[in-house]
Amino acid sequence: MLDSSILLAFSGGLDTSFCVPWLKENYKKDIITATIDTGGLDDHARNALKEKSMALGAKDHILIDARNDFFNDTVKYLIFGNIKKGNMYPLCVGAERAVQAIKLSELANNLGVKSIAHGCTAAGNDQVRFEVILSALSPEIELLAPIRDHAWQRKDQIDYLEERKLPIPKKGSSYSINRGLWGVTIGGKETLTSQGSIPESEWFLSANALLNNKPEETHTITFDKGIPVAIDKQKLNIIELIELLDIMGAKFGVGRGIHLGDTIIHTKGRVAFEAPAAEIIIQTHRELEKLVLSSSQIKIKELLALNYVDLIHEGKNLDPVCTDIECFLTSSQSYVSGEVNFNISPGRLFISGVDSPYSLMKASKSKYGESASEWTPNDAKGFTKIQSLSGIFLQRARK
Repeated sequence: MLDSSILLAFSGGLDTSFCVPWLKENYKKDIITATIDTGGLDDHARNALKEKSMALGAKDHILIDARNDFFNDTVKYLIFGNIKKGNMYPLCVGAERAVQAIKLSELANNLGVKSIAHGCTAAGNDQVRFEVILSALSPEIELLAPIRDHAWQRKDQIDYLEERKLPIPKKGSSYSINRGLWGVTIGGKETLTSQGSIPESEWFLSANALLNNKPEETHTITFDKGIPVAIDKQKLNIIELIELLDIMGAKFGVGRGIHLGDTIIHTKGRVAFEAPAAEIIIQTHRELEKLVLSSSQIKIKELLALNYVDLIHEGKNLDPVCTDIECFLTSSQSYVSGEVNFNISPGRLFISGVDSPYSLMKASKSKYGESASEWTPNDAKGFTKIQSLSGIFLQRARK
């Protein structure tokens, strides 16, 4: 039992670095830091996090690889639903918080820890996402949020660490970077207003990609029941596939955007993002669905996606309605198998063709705009007459 310890969600940034010594000093408890890896970390970064945590005074550091959990519990459904908030933002990093909170709750229970801390501010979405999940799963555990609850400013945090001769995260770019499996978010002075883009040099994955005249590339992505399984006929596990598409798309600046929308705390917010893999997968998946799903399936999926994106954005993954929507989305993918060809060039993704053994286009003997093989001209004439009746009745009634 470690009920005399505090479990701290640790990213290695300034806020969580500050929290280690501050919590230790003010609560007189040992600090155990935990990093829930949902993508974006290599072996060097993982080792560096442990070293930094221990140097700051933590008793122990725990790393949990949750990349596959993140895909299976969240990203899979973002693909099935072609999910983009505001029709552009694929929930790059915020969608990770639920699985991170779930893993923190499980870890706290396993360790016997009675307090969980995070480094979120009062002005962001993550405080809500973490605490909605943690409060539901571990209502008996004390939640601590030093940065939010004591309104610590960055300069004061730096001064605090300097006074104690503790490691301070290197200050490089003036931009805040968050990276995960499903993309990168970037915040800077430009995103604090509704005008302007970040400089070309400050994109994290694709800096200066639009300035280079690279030749266009052509690739094929293969789906099996809605899940991407191969690139250019090469089968890959899902984590490898997403990481490969990130590299391929980033070279051309594919998947960039600046999302302006409503935050959980009811303010307007703006964030730059790079999600090459998400952009390629969602767009190609959507095109394959057009070939194999009925029009009613597509319409209902789009309606459900509008609600699902908000639920995930707000950290309400545990709401039973999410499971209900996920069941529909999973069922809809039974025949979403096939190949999609796409071209990428600077700033551009173009889908050139799609094929599937379940093609509804192939199933028809008729050719759109060319020949009608399964109905007669008189059938078409009668159908057109019936389709016009509602308009005829409206005009007749209103004259």
